Amino acid sequence: MPELPEVEVVRRGLERWACGRTVAAVQVLHPRAIRRHLAGPEDFAAQLAGRRLGVARRRGKYLWLPLETEGPTGPDRAVLAHLGMSGQLLVQPHEAPDEKHLRIRIRFDDTAGTELRFVDQRTFGGLSLHDTVPGDPDGLPDVIAHIARDPLDPAFDDEAFHAALRRRRTTLKRALLDQSLISGVGNIYADEALWRSRLHYERPTATLTRPRGAELLTHIREVMNEALAVGGTSFDSLYVNVNGESGYFDRSLDAYGREDEPCRRCGTAMRRRPWMNRSSYFCPRCQRPPRPRAA
Repeated sequence: MPELPEVEVVRRGLERWACGRTVAAVQVLHPRAIRRHLAGPEDFAAQLAGRRLGVARRRGKYLWLPLETEGPTGPDRAVLAHLGMSGQLLVQPHEAPDEKHLRIRIRFDDTAGTELRFVDQRTFGGLSLHDTVPGDPDGLPDVIAHIARDPLDPAFDDEAFHAALRRRRTTLKRALLDQSLISGVGNIYADEALWRSRLHYERPTATLTRPRGAELLTHIREVMNEALAVGGTSFDSLYVNVNGESGYFDRSLDAYGREDEPCRRCGTAMRRRPWMNRSSYFCPRCQRPPRPRAA
C-alpha cells in the first residue's frame, strides 16, 4: 500500500499539472472506481463538470482536491482519491493510448492538451465526492475528519502524540499504524523507523519514555523525508508519480524486505515474522524483543 511519501509525490504532481484547471467532462469507465460515490457515475460526472480544482491536499495517506466555489465561503466539496493497492493518478496527453486498466478520465476546459486519468489494476481504489468540514481552510473531506495529522504536518503535536501513545496500552507497531493516532505511517516506514530507533515492533507503548518517543518521531520524519527526496518506494510499476515514474527508496531500505541479509549496523541476519496479515522485518540483536511479563 502507498504510504505518506508515495502519496505526497502524487500530490505534488497534481499541484503542478492539475490544480487550478476547470473540469470539462468526466468519463467513468468502470463503476467500481466510483463505488464510494453512492449517487453513481452519472452524478459523479455531473457534479464535477464545470468545477475548478483547488490546490491538492494530503493528510497522511489520504489525498484530495477541493472544488473551488465563488465568493469567500471556501471549498464546500472535494474529490477524495483512495489509491488502494494499485491506484494511479496520471497526467497524460489526450492522444496517449488508454492504459489497460484505465477507470476514470477527466478532461479539462483549456488548451494544455493533457487530461487526468485514474488507472487501477486491482480496482481497490477509487475517486469520490464528499462534503468538506465546515470552516476547514484545507477543504478536508468530512469522511476523513477522524484521521490524525501526520508527522510532516507543521501542526503535528509531538507532546500530544507521546501522551496518547502511552495511553493506548498496545504495542509500538500497532500504534504507528493506527491512523487515528498518527497518519501516513504504514508497514514499510514503521519497520524502517523502528530499526533506526533500535526498538522492537512488539514493545509495549506504555514502556516508551519521552526521550525514546521523541527519537522515534525523529526517525519517522527522517526516513519519510529521505524517501520523498527520491520519489518514494516503488517495488513494481504500480507505485508511480503523475508522469508514470517510479521512486527509488527501495534501494535504501535498512529493514523492510531484507530477511536473512546482514543488518547494516551489526551484521546479524535480519529476520521476518508474520504480523497482522503482513510481515515485520527486524534485527534480533539491535531490536531486542520485550521480556515476557511475569504471571
